[in-house]
Amino acid sequence: MEVDREDGRSQNQLRPLACSRNILHRAHGSASWSQGDTKVLAAVYGPKAGTKKNENPEKACIEVIWKPKTGQIGKPEKEYEMILKRTLESVCILTVNPNTTTSIIVQVVNDDGALLPSAINAACMALVDAGIPMKHLAVAVCCCVAKSGYVILDPTKLEEQQKMKAFAYLVFPNSVHSVLPEGSLRVEGEPIENGIITSVTHGIMSVDDYFYCLERGRAASVKLSDFLRRNLQQQSTDSSKAG
Repeated sequence: MEVDREDGRSQNQLRPLACSRNILHRAHGSASWSQGDTKVLAAVYGPKAGTKKNENPEKACIEVIWKPKTGQIGKPEKEYEMILKRTLESVCILTVNPNTTTSIIVQVVNDDGALLPSAINAACMALVDAGIPMKHLAVAVCCCVAKSGYVILDPTKLEEQQKMKAFAYLVFPNSVHSVLPEGSLRVEGEPIENGIITSVTHGIMSVDDYFYCLERGRAASVKLSDFLRRNLQQQSTDSSKAG
């Protein structure tokens, strides 16, 4: 039995995706990411000399600044900054530019659900645009457990507010079908496509529901990776033609 969703999607269906890079001329790298009516801009500045206090000077430092659509930053946004920072640190090669700081500014344009995964996807694409050394790309997705017990993918804001009892924000490595060099598909000898980079849950869900979210999220990550690959290849082709 399928869940009746107001936008007509199935439980496992992502909203339409859109991504553009190099949209801000003063930033070293930038990207916009849209997922349905949720839209986020990300800008990268750096690397700049020096690291922040309490950071390891023998490695590069990643700084994340979250800017909400309106109002001041609060506790949820601070948590988003921390999750983004840890996620990006895990995919960037921090030993290439030691004792430097790369700043990623995330600007929320519109929040219609699954905001944090959209921000992670935008930030990763902005890092690619800036030429920051990365082990691999990452793709983020939100899975939710509805009050009815169903697990659904990529919720809208209305679904988040009215129908959900628990969320799982999941970040996976890009699939084997990658635009990155072949050598980057292994990290410390392990195939990265079998792993998970970040997993954050809110609310109460059973172990079975969590593993079901992982299964749904992993399947969606393949679709997201394919979208990223096509997007990067298309923009590379467009840049070559422009040159």
